[in-house]
Amino acid sequence: MPHLLPTDASFSSKQELLDFNDSQVNEAGLSLETPSPEEPPDVSTVNGALDLDLPSPTIDTSQTKVFHNGKLESQHGADDHHGIKFVPTETEELCGWGALKPRCIQVFNTPKWVLFFLCIASFLQGMIINGFINTVITSIERRFDLRSYQTGLVASSYDIACCICLSFVSYFGGTGHKPKWLGWGVMVIAIGSLVFAMPHFTTESYKATMSEQTGLCSANQTDPCKESTTSLSNYMFVFMLGQFLHGIGATPLYTLGVTYLDENVKSSYAPVYIGIFYTAAIIGPAAGYLLGGVFLNIFTEFHETTLTPEDPIWVGAWWIGFLGGGAAAFLVAIPILGYPRQLPGSQRYVAMRVSEAYRIKGDSQETDPQFGKSVKDMPRSILLLLKNPTFIFLCLAGATEANLVAGMSTFGPKFLESQFNLSASEAATMFGYMVVPAGGGGTFMGGYIIKKLNLRCGGIIKFCLLCTVISLLAIFIFLIHCPNVPMAGVTDPYLGGPATDGPLNLTAFCNSECNCVREYYNPVCGDDGYMYYSPCHAGCSTVNHTLTQAGKKVYLDCSCVFRNLSSSVPGGAVSGKCSSSCQHMPFFLVFFFIVMLFTLLSSIPALTATLRCVADKQKSFALGIQWIIVRALGAIPGPIAFGSLIDKSCMLWQDQCGEQGSCYLYQNSAMAVYTLSAGVIYKVLGSIFFFMAVMLYKPPESPPSSSGNTDSGEAGESDPPVKDSPPEILCTVNTKL
Repeated sequence: MPHLLPTDASFSSKQELLDFNDSQVNEAGLSLETPSPEEPPDVSTVNGALDLDLPSPTIDTSQTKVFHNGKLESQHGADDHHGIKFVPTETEELCGWGALKPRCIQVFNTPKWVLFFLCIASFLQGMIINGFINTVITSIERRFDLRSYQTGLVASSYDIACCICLSFVSYFGGTGHKPKWLGWGVMVIAIGSLVFAMPHFTTESYKATMSEQTGLCSANQTDPCKESTTSLSNYMFVFMLGQFLHGIGATPLYTLGVTYLDENVKSSYAPVYIGIFYTAAIIGPAAGYLLGGVFLNIFTEFHETTLTPEDPIWVGAWWIGFLGGGAAAFLVAIPILGYPRQLPGSQRYVAMRVSEAYRIKGDSQETDPQFGKSVKDMPRSILLLLKNPTFIFLCLAGATEANLVAGMSTFGPKFLESQFNLSASEAATMFGYMVVPAGGGGTFMGGYIIKKLNLRCGGIIKFCLLCTVISLLAIFIFLIHCPNVPMAGVTDPYLGGPATDGPLNLTAFCNSECNCVREYYNPVCGDDGYMYYSPCHAGCSTVNHTLTQAGKKVYLDCSCVFRNLSSSVPGGAVSGKCSSSCQHMPFFLVFFFIVMLFTLLSSIPALTATLRCVADKQKSFALGIQWIIVRALGAIPGPIAFGSLIDKSCMLWQDQCGEQGSCYLYQNSAMAVYTLSAGVIYKVLGSIFFFMAVMLYKPPESPPSSSGNTDSGEAGESDPPVKDSPPEILCTVNTKL
């Protein structure tokens, strides 16, 4: 009777696999004799160690050796100079759903197809959470009468849910059926998207009209603070629920998804696979911004309206993206749920892998097959991670980099808008065109470089340190700033009028009879080169319906605008901000591209180093703990810290019926200094943490025959410090579906 592995055999480390085979052979009373000189050995050796560097992950069953009646028998077929065959274990490694495992879908049961479906899932997650959410924040504020701090709570609900679920999902999912955790997680993301879009269908139709005279110089201005508003702010809790579900569903994706890829491909290819996976996650937000912008140009109720997207009360079709994204997430969850616990041939890579985990004295968890399968082991797992200084400093370095990336992503467009006097849409578009290639290219290239150079854990951390230092030098581009465009009553006094009384004086003799209100902010650029708070504050009384400039409204008879100082004839104004004459933008964009490129170039190498410096059984849990640290110390406080610094440079605040709102105008020089200060602090801390991680890293002990180089994988890759391996790794073939 052939010697068979049980169908639930699952090995997370090479030592566990070899111990299992050794025990099975001893129990059967079998002996593996050394081949005679006339017969070629079944296993090639190098310096007495197994050479298991097999050329491809394909499964060859043409010549499989099995135990039969105490002897090794061979199935005739093509010769294999390695003599080791890896074949699926019954239906455990077939893809399908329950008992439904048709032969026709087994062609998708490969690492490349797993990567394909996980990339779609990460793309959808990035598009929905980091794309659509950020795009529609202003629209849902306007539609549901929400304040900025309320939409801030909506955005934070995602990270809060992730922090709550990460330890549980990464610990139990790491020892469980990862594809099922991943598939159900994507399904929860789909449900969250549908919940987020639900308020559109449960409220009355949006009806809004705007008088053409609103915002012009008039004696009978309507006070917006006295207008009645509907009570829709309670829908904030529905949005928070949707975001909470998004956070729960996304938790397995970047912990279990990464380890599932890492466990089922060759260790040298893992950084490339993970890099492609994260590249899809970065491209997703770009698609979300582009599609979200298209949807917001469609009126939310789909019927004709006299409003245009430029009107202050316009609400676009913010909900379309969530319906489409949710439906797509449902579809992609189905194939992910069908994948097996381990892909066919994955045991080949388990046997080939060399442990690079940080050496901890007295650590016996690798030899304990039951470790990590009970909640009682969680404190011990946390203790082992805390004893790993390399892991701790990699987490802290990741937190500082996340601070910078989160802060720049949130306030980068605002910085461009203020420095170069761009509109919000122009700044967001330019920022997207710059960050997407830097983020996507840096993420992919980071994984490719690690694979190409064949770096080990120590070398990977040194590469991360080099990238951080280069980006630190490039971040000094923030020393360059542009002067503010003059704004009447804010940076400069009104022309022909008295000097401003204090830091802000929007009322002058020329507009004193207009009854202008601060709640209507609609900047215009006058013929005199000055920017004004609104057409009313510029003294404009009429709109030219026959003349437009590049699609912008033209205002006439502006009493505060003079074509020149010697003329008393009122001038005109054009809607929008005045263009800036600053020529630093191309230079700034090049160096800012370098900052983002090298920041994200180290992201996948740092993730790979985290996977390498911990034990195999702790990979998923370690990623979960790292994500908690990165979110708690980086992604969540990053935008808050950047926002607090940037708010200090504000010169003109929004007036919301006596309450302070968002900032309309920043002092460019102060904004550049504060942004530079935050960037330098984070980059210096990141460099220190990476330096400490590489200095405190202790690679596992190697046999004397192997090289002592811990940076490159060329030497000692096939010489793991384990006992002699049996010449056969036996599995069974299920020939029936």
